[in-house]
Amino acid sequence: MAVGNHSTVTEFILAGLTEKPELQLPLFLFFLGVYVVTVVGNLGMITLIGLSSNLHTPMYYFLSSLSFIDLCYSTVITPKMLVNFVTEKNIISYPECMTQLYFFAFFIISECHIFAVMAYDRYVAICNPLLYNVTMSYLVCSWLVVGVYMMGLIGAIAHTSCMLRVVFCKDKIINDYFCDVFPLLELSCSSTYINEVILLCFSVFNILAPTLTILGSYVSVIASILRIPSTEGKSKAFSTCSSHILAVTIFYGSAAFMYLPPSNVSSMDQSKVSSVFYTIIVPMLNPLVYSLRNKDVKVALNKIIEKRLFCILKDF
Repeated sequence: MAVGNHSTVTEFILAGLTEKPELQLPLFLFFLGVYVVTVVGNLGMITLIGLSSNLHTPMYYFLSSLSFIDLCYSTVITPKMLVNFVTEKNIISYPECMTQLYFFAFFIISECHIFAVMAYDRYVAICNPLLYNVTMSYLVCSWLVVGVYMMGLIGAIAHTSCMLRVVFCKDKIINDYFCDVFPLLELSCSSTYINEVILLCFSVFNILAPTLTILGSYVSVIASILRIPSTEGKSKAFSTCSSHILAVTIFYGSAAFMYLPPSNVSSMDQSKVSSVFYTIIVPMLNPLVYSLRNKDVKVALNKIIEKRLFCILKDF
């Protein structure tokens, strides 16, 4: 990526979350714990879905993709942020910064679209149950996941290519804990007009398209659920969607709070706190939401635990 670097800046300094020395160790321990839970939770979800035959359905196929995305984009950001808590200056080279920006954009855009795919899956399952196996065949599901990653790839290439055109020659301190678009554009010595147009276009598409898909799917889902005569049937149908609705609300709510803050509190420090939630906390929460609120996952987990305990006791 260094080929496209016309800047005099060869490295950046990540300002991190705080400059207060007394907070460095507590924050390091806290985010280290969060990252460990994120890795264990998402790897555990992927492994559980792979090992449990009763979870080999489109819904859990998409859920394993979500866990993979969460694991990856958390790994892109958190380890470098942890370094900032134990070093005096957290230096990141220009190529490393552009690489981090690329993979962050790739996975965060992919997450937006995988949520839309999961909402469509719930729409087909509840509104057209008789056609579910045909509509959501293995081939269709595979192409949907490929499409999700293609959206991420196109967005990441666009954002990173435009950032490579930006000239950095003034301040090299990024007022954030990772290389994000807005903090980098603040350091630009050249025109950022193209970057802003590209950012606006892709942001509108990558937020609006999934949001409309999710809203449209759940409007139809809720209408179908309300037509179910029995209370038990309504409860069962809604329970299959509740985890996804909660995960979507947490993700889009925290992202909107970061990128669309009220004007009276619009500051980089406030944005950093908001971005911590959707870049670090949300990847930890998703596997917890889907495991604690999902009966199938809990049943599959109990079966695996019982099977392992039986094997251990049998050896004794």
